Amino acid sequence: MEKVKIIAATGCPTGIAHTFMAAESLKIAAKKLGVDIKVETHGQVGVENALTPEDIRQADGVIVAADKDVKVERFAGKLLIDVPVAQGIRDAEGLIQKIIDGKAKIFKASSSNEEVTPSEKKDVEASPSFGRAIYKHLMNGVSHMLPFIVGGGVLIALSFLFGIHSAEPSHSTFNPIAKLLKDIGGFGFQLMVPVLAAYIAESIAKRPGLVAGFVGGMIASTGGAGFLGGIVAGFLAGYIIVLLSKLLSKVPKSLEGLKAIFLYPVLGMLIAGALMLFLVQPMTAINDGMKIFLSNFQNANPIILGVIVGCMCAFDMGGPINKAAYVTGTALLAEGNLYFMAGVSAACITPPLVTAFATLFFKKYFSESERNAGLINFILGSTHITEGAIPFAAKNPIVVIPILMVASSVSATLTYMFHVQVPAPHGGFLVLPVVTGATKWVIAILTGSLIGGFAFGFARKINAQKSLDVKEENLSA
Repeated sequence: MEKVKIIAATGCPTGIAHTFMAAESLKIAAKKLGVDIKVETHGQVGVENALTPEDIRQADGVIVAADKDVKVERFAGKLLIDVPVAQGIRDAEGLIQKIIDGKAKIFKASSSNEEVTPSEKKDVEASPSFGRAIYKHLMNGVSHMLPFIVGGGVLIALSFLFGIHSAEPSHSTFNPIAKLLKDIGGFGFQLMVPVLAAYIAESIAKRPGLVAGFVGGMIASTGGAGFLGGIVAGFLAGYIIVLLSKLLSKVPKSLEGLKAIFLYPVLGMLIAGALMLFLVQPMTAINDGMKIFLSNFQNANPIILGVIVGCMCAFDMGGPINKAAYVTGTALLAEGNLYFMAGVSAACITPPLVTAFATLFFKKYFSESERNAGLINFILGSTHITEGAIPFAAKNPIVVIPILMVASSVSATLTYMFHVQVPAPHGGFLVLPVVTGATKWVIAILTGSLIGGFAFGFARKINAQKSLDVKEENLSA
């Protein structure tokens, strides 16, 4: 009997950990079930192990485990399962079994061409829910925005090594290298909102949405509406192009090129731009109100803010709730608020360190593979990669996730109480040289991590003791 052949595509907003963890889980599950699989990854460096037309033709089914656009149109006519990337990590075996059993639905589209225009899309039997579709569009924008945030943020942070005011020509500590770093980093930050809006629109309307998205995002950025305005601009631009594609669907095929190069850019830019010019003022007021609210919270009650941020970051470890806190932190960082991001970073660093300390201090209650993963988590945690804790949480989420949330809340709260400032949006302990209050920040993170580590270790010890008691009861019976 010929082996079942499955192809898959994985992708997460950051393109760092979830993407490759899902790919690895699918490969392990496929080997266990005796299935051939090829997994295409959509990481931060781009598409790797790309699926060819021949791979797609030969496949018996497709698994898309992604929280971003991976161009599913090419899989038309195939059995397809479309799930969040976290499900690809947690339930890889179940997803593959669904394909084997023929329980997946056939993906229907008018064309398998990946350059399909919005007007060419049909109803898709395997399409995700409206809420999940909105989330995927948003995360596609976040995914493309992150390199600008990280690159720009780190360059600006490096300029502070020469002194807080070293990029100001009028200041006594002025240094031309610091100014160069800050200026280049600043340009990266300025592109953050336009890129966010453009790639939300691109996810909704494919390539025709880019132009309207960029322009709408630029209006939001220059008007002071911030990343909230960018999100509105992206969805507005994308769905305007979808509407235009329906209105222009009767245009003769011979004029298709005219639509793409002339009508979509001109009309899309005009309509999206005009609406954003009208909306930018109220969006700016909302953005300013949010910043003031968070700033007041930060100063008046750092404990409550720390608990909120800690719970958000540890609840799904790189998922949508975690990303909401992270994107808010990076947006405030672009506005000059270096405090909020410090707590977010601390809360994101803590979960993998919790598991690392637990496997270090309670070795005998963890398997060899878990101990090895724990050692790796010292590295992942120290470099702000929260996802390293997922395999531990997935085995017993009801116990582990609350422990991680408490630990991250302690780390974030102490960070806010110590008034730590972190000018870089990523990097973990690699950016310590530019952190204001670096020693206090490390103490805050280690405190939360150790509390969580011992709690997790004792939980495993209690569980092991219960299992032993059950065995003894069975033997005596």
